[in-house]
Amino acid sequence: MTIEIVDTTLRDGNQSNWGATGLDTGMMLQIAPVMERVGFHAIDFLASTHMGVAVRFKKEDPWERLRLMRAACPTTPLQFLTTGMRFISWEIASDEMMEFAFRLLVTNGIDRFAIMDPMNNTGAMLRMAALTRRAGGSAIVAALTFTLSPLHDDAHFAEAAQALTASGQFDRLYLKDPGGLVTPERAKTLIPALKAVMGAVPLEFHSHTTIGLAPFSYLEAAPLGATTLHTSARGAANGTGQPWTGAVVANLRDLGLSVDVDDAALAEYDAYIAALTQAEGLVHGQPGEFDRAYFRHQMPGGMMGTMKRQLAEIRRLDLLPRVLEEVEQVRAELGYPIMVTPFSQVVGTMALMNVMQGERYKTIPDEVTRYVLGRFGQPTMPMDAAVEARIRDTKRARELEDEAHMASLDELRARIGRGYSDEEFLLRAVMPADQVDAMKAAGPARRGYDAKTRPVMALMRELTARKGLSSIRIEKPGLKLELNGGR
Repeated sequence: MTIEIVDTTLRDGNQSNWGATGLDTGMMLQIAPVMERVGFHAIDFLASTHMGVAVRFKKEDPWERLRLMRAACPTTPLQFLTTGMRFISWEIASDEMMEFAFRLLVTNGIDRFAIMDPMNNTGAMLRMAALTRRAGGSAIVAALTFTLSPLHDDAHFAEAAQALTASGQFDRLYLKDPGGLVTPERAKTLIPALKAVMGAVPLEFHSHTTIGLAPFSYLEAAPLGATTLHTSARGAANGTGQPWTGAVVANLRDLGLSVDVDDAALAEYDAYIAALTQAEGLVHGQPGEFDRAYFRHQMPGGMMGTMKRQLAEIRRLDLLPRVLEEVEQVRAELGYPIMVTPFSQVVGTMALMNVMQGERYKTIPDEVTRYVLGRFGQPTMPMDAAVEARIRDTKRARELEDEAHMASLDELRARIGRGYSDEEFLLRAVMPADQVDAMKAAGPARRGYDAKTRPVMALMRELTARKGLSSIRIEKPGLKLELNGGR
């Protein structure tokens, strides 16, 4: 049996461990030819969140990044992950808007789409798949999101997998485990349950090392039929991201399974990302310690980090155990939403506010109200009637009930103007104009990166920022650099 690898370094590894801000265009392009040589089944490359981050924090054009990466990796499929009916903005988008966005993604280089719905709503996923086909997507993968609740047993996931794969709309299905909660024991029952209803559709498995389980679960899942695994390069791997590719490949081969990758290229890729991680001062992920409490609160690593930071800033980190207990209760009251974006933020923020204010549901964020009003779909289990009534019976809920949805493309063009490319128009439709203006003013992104020059460039920036220096000279074996101020 041959196991394929989907590389997650550039999107999920970057997002899980570095808040999606660790890598820029030049860093990706520098290593892209090596990634092409490795022989990955696909590269998990983009989500709309990453496109927004490129504009907002890097002042880089995400469309340019995509085109350049496509040129550098001409044969390896590049993946875009959907997260429901939205694109960059959390505002609910129309079918027209989503098809327009997906058509632009296809035109600029995306050929594999992973279709995720935060509710695991199979109807919504089928609708999105059909829309993606119309937009020209060539490989469409259903992302079935794992969670734990009284409802989510193996039979529940198998029923959803059967509905998705029997439709003929999906080329593959992957089990998406954002919390890293699939134990090796659960893999032994869940993977065969999925395979039994999927026919010839291939099964992939995507998990996180948040509590250290994923490397073990992968080794149980692969021989049972999960023939594609999602992993990251050393440096971006582990932590709250995916397992390290090198270890997974070695362990699979030790089981007697075949993994058809170029080992020399993979080692070069690992060395590059590890050097970059060190040079840029990024967190070098390690598999998380096993913590049984995660099976109850299911807080994803990124949201857990944000919550700890917020509590530390107000010097109340001691409240974390109470907040996590409140997360369990809020999640149950809201109908056991899957703890994945945006629901981990909805539940976590509400729990934190309940604890901080000393009164439950005293202040209700708009996103919690929108959730209760059904803007994100209907939860798989009923909400607590008293909590639902309390939220619905507020002035703000009545205001949000009448909230307008995103304007049509024609209305947006009339408002934004028609002198832009389709790609720039879409960014302006879903992001603040000043952020897009700043991106345009910054000019093209750099095309390469060298970790060895990082310390020197940091020193130069520090020195040139100082007043009163007329010249700078740096000398060491093999390097001589001198800058003189103009006179």
